[in-house]
Amino acid sequence: MRDRAQALLIDLDGVLRRWDPAPMITVEVEFGLKPASLLETAMSWDIYRPAMAGEITDAEWMRLVADRLPLSADESTAAVAAWQAYRGEVDPEALAFVREVRAGGRKVAIATNATDRLRDDLDALGLTAEVDLVLSSWELKVHKPAPEYFEQACQAIGELPKHVLFVDDDDRVIRGARSAGLSGYRWAGPEHVPYLRKVLDLPE
Repeated sequence: MRDRAQALLIDLDGVLRRWDPAPMITVEVEFGLKPASLLETAMSWDIYRPAMAGEITDAEWMRLVADRLPLSADESTAAVAAWQAYRGEVDPEALAFVREVRAGGRKVAIATNATDRLRDDLDALGLTAEVDLVLSSWELKVHKPAPEYFEQACQAIGELPKHVLFVDDDDRVIRGARSAGLSGYRWAGPEHVPYLRKVLDLPE
């Protein structure tokens, strides 16, 4: 039987923060863009990776996205700005779980691939004070699921990998965490919180 986890690393996007697709769809319709073209362009590996690895800023990343849209320069800039104005919403059930973990005496860190915009987003969402640490790929200069990310994350939270529970919504990242020695669990909603409580040895 594995040792009980003493700390929680939790992903931001898809776990603590959820995204309503409606604002993006509205922008794409307004500017005559193909469905999902904004997100697909932004996630192009050659510009997404350096944005997550701290090699370029969020503003530089978004300029690259705008440059690739099939619009005029002014329209592209306006479309990206309108899309980026919406910064998502906190998932109340995931936040309730974080609060429960901290109340049980366990440290919690947001462990996320992000840009230099992350800190402002967390402030705006009211999440900064809800966790003990923020472990951003942009600041660590390495992104999930690289083993170096998890090594630095465990050092920062002060626990051995075998004593850390990692929760994410991406199977590939979960596999990376497990390969690095952490307990990895894929978040699909709050229905498995009772199991996660047991992993963290929290009271029922």
